[in-house]
Amino acid sequence: MSEKRLKRKKLQKKLFTKNRLVILNEDTFEEIFSLKLTLMNVFVVATLGAIILISITTFIIAFTPLREYIPGYSSSKLKRDATELSLKSDSLIEALKKNEAYIQSIQKVLNGQLEYAKFNKDSILNLNEEPAPQLKMTASEEELKLREQVDAAEKAATQLAKEKQQTTKKRK
Repeated sequence: MSEKRLKRKKLQKKLFTKNRLVILNEDTFEEIFSLKLTLMNVFVVATLGAIILISITTFIIAFTPLREYIPGYSSSKLKRDATELSLKSDSLIEALKKNEAYIQSIQKVLNGQLEYAKFNKDSILNLNEEPAPQLKMTASEEELKLREQVDAAEKAATQLAKEKQQTTKKRK
């Protein structure tokens, strides 16, 4: 135990012993700059400098166009263009489906498979559209319980409002 204490005291003494940093002119031995330092001061300044340097570098990369040069990041213009192109391709696919259905129905008319009087462009286009999926619209038990609680709270609130009106009428 005492050895650990002695090691700590030696380390503390080394960390807080004052040293002098002197810069001399080699020809004249004139002192240009002098600074008193401890090892702890040097360590703290170096650590703070590293933290500041890392944070500035991170800030520059994160909030400037430099991030586009990092693999995996793409430019915002590229993302915007990709979104626009995907929307255009979806609409073109829909238009292509409608045109194909229209051409097939015209071919049926020309081949005599369909009567001319029954031919309607709008009905052909509507045939190609997919029907909306049927959704289950029944309430669960939790929803029913919640509705009952809300109804009970509303009834209580309206009952209190009626009682307030009656007491104010009686006072007048």
